[in-house]
Amino acid sequence: MLLKNESVSTERASLSIGEKYLLSIKEAAMYFNIGEKKIRRLAEDNQCSSADRRFSVYNGNRVLIIRTKFEKFIEESSAI
Repeated sequence: MLLKNESVSTERASLSIGEKYLLSIKEAAMYFNIGEKKIRRLAEDNQCSSADRRFSVYNGNRVLIIRTKFEKFIEESSAI
């Protein structure tokens, strides 16, 4: 319970994109310099992969990219 004098901080801790574990489609597009539509298509195609190779997750209907796994996916791909 809050007293009159106390306030709740609603500010989010801001991290740079390179420090985040999960990226939105828009953040991933900016970070990897790939189009949003292409990243969304790759994420949807990747959902049926095995768990250790999967780089995208759903939070409700929102697609999130696991940055470190997507970096590895790009390194191993000869073409996107």
